[in-house]
Amino acid sequence: MSDQHIFIVAQELNVGSKQVQATLNLLDEGATVPFISRYRKEMTGSLDEVQVATIRDRVQQLRDLDKRKEAILKSIEEQGKLTKELKEAVLATETMALLEDIYLPYKPKRKTKASIAREKGLEPLALNIFDQDQNSPETEADKYIDPEKGVNNTVEALQGARDIIAEMIAENAEARLTLRNLFFNKGLYKAEVLKGKEEEGIKYKDYFEWSEPVKTAPSHRILAMRRGEKEQILKLDALPEEEAAVNLLEQQFIKGNNKKSAAVKQALDDSYKRLLKPSMETETRLKSKQLADEEAIRVFAENARQLLLAAPIGQKRVLALDPGFRTGCKLVCLDEQGKLLENGTIYPHTGPGVAKEAAQTLKHLCDKYKIEAIAIGNGTAGRETEDFVKAQNLENVLVVMVNESGASIYSASDTAREEFPDQDITVRGAVSIGRRMMDPLAELVKIDPKSIGVGQYQHDVDQTKLQTSLDDTVMSCVNAVGVELNTASKQILAYVSGLGPQLAQNIVEYRNTHDAFKNRASLKKVARLGDKAFEQAAGFLRIRNGEHPLDASAVHPERYALVAQMAKDVNCKIEDLLKDAKLREQIDLKKYVSAEVGLPTLKDIVAELAKPGRDPREQFEAFAFAEGINKIDDLKPGMKLPGIVTNITNFGAFIDIGVHQDGLVHLSQMADKFISNPNEVVKVSQRVQVTVVDVDAVRKRISLTMKSGEKKVAEPKERKPVVQQKPQPQKPAQTFKKKEVAPKESAGDMATKLAALMGKFK
Repeated sequence: MSDQHIFIVAQELNVGSKQVQATLNLLDEGATVPFISRYRKEMTGSLDEVQVATIRDRVQQLRDLDKRKEAILKSIEEQGKLTKELKEAVLATETMALLEDIYLPYKPKRKTKASIAREKGLEPLALNIFDQDQNSPETEADKYIDPEKGVNNTVEALQGARDIIAEMIAENAEARLTLRNLFFNKGLYKAEVLKGKEEEGIKYKDYFEWSEPVKTAPSHRILAMRRGEKEQILKLDALPEEEAAVNLLEQQFIKGNNKKSAAVKQALDDSYKRLLKPSMETETRLKSKQLADEEAIRVFAENARQLLLAAPIGQKRVLALDPGFRTGCKLVCLDEQGKLLENGTIYPHTGPGVAKEAAQTLKHLCDKYKIEAIAIGNGTAGRETEDFVKAQNLENVLVVMVNESGASIYSASDTAREEFPDQDITVRGAVSIGRRMMDPLAELVKIDPKSIGVGQYQHDVDQTKLQTSLDDTVMSCVNAVGVELNTASKQILAYVSGLGPQLAQNIVEYRNTHDAFKNRASLKKVARLGDKAFEQAAGFLRIRNGEHPLDASAVHPERYALVAQMAKDVNCKIEDLLKDAKLREQIDLKKYVSAEVGLPTLKDIVAELAKPGRDPREQFEAFAFAEGINKIDDLKPGMKLPGIVTNITNFGAFIDIGVHQDGLVHLSQMADKFISNPNEVVKVSQRVQVTVVDVDAVRKRISLTMKSGEKKVAEPKERKPVVQQKPQPQKPAQTFKKKEVAPKESAGDMATKLAALMGKFK
């Protein structure tokens, strides 16, 4: 990595170059983002996960740019057209778009009108006309009439020359930069319904006649319009006013007011309509799509984080129900570890006789397995099943509705088949519902994050970037909470820093063969788990009641000796430090500062000694929907209802109010004061109080409000940001969005030089 690139990243993130260099060194050595941000604070200057991941991603962008530069230089050199000046221009370029502009005249391409005209020997004529002197273009064109070359008359000669001029204009770096800025800053998205598609595309009704600036169009509307276009419901354009675009080109290329200038104007109009307009519109749509993707992915990842970090009910004996009407409710009983004890089916909704039998079965199983909580999926028949269960008045049994999004995906997965090879998908789905109440994180990691019911347009965004973002989110959550080494599934172990699927499998196999791990050090006995993997993973793994008192904490084994010295210096044992705050207060942290360990790590250690292995998630609190409100037809405007936040978008939040159809609280209805981001008010899985504003049963749309004094039942707990959030220095929304101009000279000056070079070396 060049010093220049390190400088660029440091400037963009407003951090020191040494911090960037140290982070890059750690990343290149195989360290993970959670490990670097948690256990290498002295090396990075206490950069958090967001900053570390941003450095990682930005460096990859710059490395990709370098690779492209190498390929372009090689291509131009092979053509025999590479000069010192051109090489310097390529190497100095800071954006991919400008790099491609420089390369465009040299880029191998299929036959074009211009290349055909050049083959006919008309390039000198084109350059002559492009100079726009007072001579007659027809007189000049007559010199190039050559039937053997396919130029039969003056008209054909002039047309060929104009084709060449049109391509020269379209490949001019300054012209492309000017139009690129115009298209993005002044372009308009215009959507309209295709003829005859009105009924078929009713869900896109809002966009049947729609226009808004490209630059300010929000992510969700861009993705919605593009989806409508893909489904052949909408026609979509992203263009500025044509007159404004053509005027900019004329200012650059029209030098006079004569016949040759008129010929250039004719070529210019053709260049814009045939070459530049479609090219710039494609670029503009691609850029706005990339920005929309980034925002949608950010929102998706943040929602997923909040859902993954939802409060667990903990190790309790659970009965889980996957509701159904005609087919009955699939029932499973789980022990405190989530192990399946028994399964069956009850039919509470198909008649009084079978309902009575279902009630008896339910009470019998609750007594037999000493059930402490009942989890009910919130799908079809969920509210009716909840009413049925609550009517049994089961003593000391908590009844909870659980979001079952993704349970069916899990039940048909390889993971579910491996866990329950002898059970059908209905049993597996019910188990998933029960386990996700016990520990949402441990269960949801088994499901593709795109299937857990949060986010919007997840299938429309860049899937590679989405997957990377979600993987980062899951890893961040798993390592923030910590993983119990002796009970964790291989799926959650795979997300522990430094492990991955194969080492996770090896850990489970070792555990099955040798019983429980007694200390963290014994991890090194696992097949293929070397020192590097141990270093990365050990601090995030927990062993309750292990041989070493710190094995249940987030203190890394590499610091055990340091903690032992602390204990010795205050005349106690490590166990005493964990129990006695007064002893911890006697520790003089400055005494232990060294070249490897600074105050940030020492403060983390002491904080962990105070609450070793504490789960950072909120405490679980039961929630109940309003009784008697089970379907959309039960709703009336003005009703005040409790609800659960299921999804958050930039334009508002979706709320489950228990009627099998989420309602929407628009951003403007979320608070009595102005807010710009729904996350200022709500979090996924948060309980809220809402008022029904409007109900459209036909379109299944419910409008809700939290205004007029409506307050949240519980305030969202602040959590540390994770990988997918944008960094927060001076310009968070513009991270890596460098203006496409050269750093030391104007874009026009640079492009003019490049244009001259192109003309000289074509």
